[in-house]
Amino acid sequence: MPPTDDQAIKKTIEDVVREVGLYPLEAYRFVQEGLAHTVDKLHGEESEHESRHISGAELCEGLREFALQQYGLLASVVLRRWNITGTLDFGRIVFAMIESKMMSKTDGDKLEDFRGVYEFKKAFGAAYKIELKG
Repeated sequence: MPPTDDQAIKKTIEDVVREVGLYPLEAYRFVQEGLAHTVDKLHGEESEHESRHISGAELCEGLREFALQQYGLLASVVLRRWNITGTLDFGRIVFAMIESKMMSKTDGDKLEDFRGVYEFKKAFGAAYKIELKG
């Protein structure tokens, strides 16, 4: 039986993880899910034909928000466990997936767009607020 699309993606991600060797599979999945979160937040339900491009800085901000939503006060601990200690690490993961044709970029996009977007200690420390309902 041929692999499903999900199995093909998983194998491709695993190949990238093996080739790069710096970040675990969970880090790549987090970036993929965080990218979808960020695109949805910034572009909403735009037509498929319109550009849904986001900048490196926008993605870093979206990944920060997504990490805080997913892991709360443990976000920095989870990211550190995955060897992600700065925004440039997000860029390295993104560009590894771009090289593997799992993501695309524009001619103006570069790895340096991810350098020093924010300081992790500040972004995942005092920035977290618990939302109380009701």
